[in-house]
Amino acid sequence: MSVRTTMKDRTVRAREVLARCDALANFSEDANSLRRTFLSPPMHNCHTAVAGWLKSLGVSTKIDAAGNIRGVYPGMDSASPRILIGSHLDTVPNAGKYDGILGVVLAIALLEELEGKRFPFAIEVIGFSEEEGVRFGVPFIGSRALTGRFDEELLGRRDRNGISVREAIQQFGLDEKRISEAALANDVLGYLEFHIEQGPVLEKLGRQLGVVETLVGQTRLALRFLGRANHSGTTPMDARRDALAAAAEWIVAAESYALKTHELVATIGSIEAKPGATNVIPGEVRLSLDIRHRSDEVRTRAARELTELAEAIARKRGLCSQWNSLLEQNAVHLDDFLTGQIEAAIRSSGCEPHRMTSGAGHDAMILAEKVPAAMIFLRSPGGISHDPAEAVLVEDAEKAIEAGVRLLDGLASSQEFLGRKNRA
Repeated sequence: MSVRTTMKDRTVRAREVLARCDALANFSEDANSLRRTFLSPPMHNCHTAVAGWLKSLGVSTKIDAAGNIRGVYPGMDSASPRILIGSHLDTVPNAGKYDGILGVVLAIALLEELEGKRFPFAIEVIGFSEEEGVRFGVPFIGSRALTGRFDEELLGRRDRNGISVREAIQQFGLDEKRISEAALANDVLGYLEFHIEQGPVLEKLGRQLGVVETLVGQTRLALRFLGRANHSGTTPMDARRDALAAAAEWIVAAESYALKTHELVATIGSIEAKPGATNVIPGEVRLSLDIRHRSDEVRTRAARELTELAEAIARKRGLCSQWNSLLEQNAVHLDDFLTGQIEAAIRSSGCEPHRMTSGAGHDAMILAEKVPAAMIFLRSPGGISHDPAEAVLVEDAEKAIEAGVRLLDGLASSQEFLGRKNRA
């Protein structure tokens, strides 16, 4: 393989990648921190910046009806199949600069690194509109559109302000009736996603890049404890139906359950007590529950037993509990061939790769339903993510670019890869 740029050039490009992530972090719904949710106004600015970087490469972009920005770098001829490279552009509240965004910016850097070279496949860069599930409580809205999982139930979901997904799409200037046009055609050979690890494993091992083999399954639930609001000063302790006390007992029990179950994680990430006055016993509490495990059997059993535990605690206290499912996503084993190709590309770039499981959800797990999908992790200094302290090292971005170019060269010469067809 011919190396098309010098090490110095690639270092400059890696620094530019991080600078672009910094630039996108300025587009936020909050004044003093980064928060960019599904089709919020700052996403317009984000799209403008991404489109500008791609335009300089001669790549025109479009925004599909689900709000994904997409640009195609042509192949050797107009009939060339495509590979997809991308990640998401939305963030959690008080976010770091790199989760998701890095994968989109690295995809652009790879195109720049090619310096006009064409492959027997086109390369479509995608910046997904939503992956985190913050605004509507359901993740992967952007990638669902590509796999045909954008249904009426999803369109009808509402955010805290009562705005539905359908209305959010319309307010952004898009037409929800055209969402079906976002679906993948049958010319897609695979999907690649660069992402920060969001954990400490690679740093602990002293590895710059990792190869993701499996993405754990997820269950997300919304729960309610319903008791009776009453005066805090005049209601004896033994006469109370305190929804918050019941929720607190259940939260501790859920933590204990997860600690006793190997590799299971269970998180109550949000809690809201009503009516929310200091002198009123809470009559209603709403909570979220996020359960993850590489075994779907273990995960679904945990969800069942934890909801049954909530019911038992509520009965004991004279309350009732309710729950509904927001997400059921099975664990996904990523494509073995692409995983092997990534491992070889990382090794040929001078890094020792590490095969690993991701405890986070990614767009790759949705795309894997339709096309071969694979992921490359960059180490996260301190193992920090979903926080402003999130970081990426220049030398790791540099190696990711080099490994990415080597991967594309390898795929271009692989008849096994070029002979694949979309599973849609």
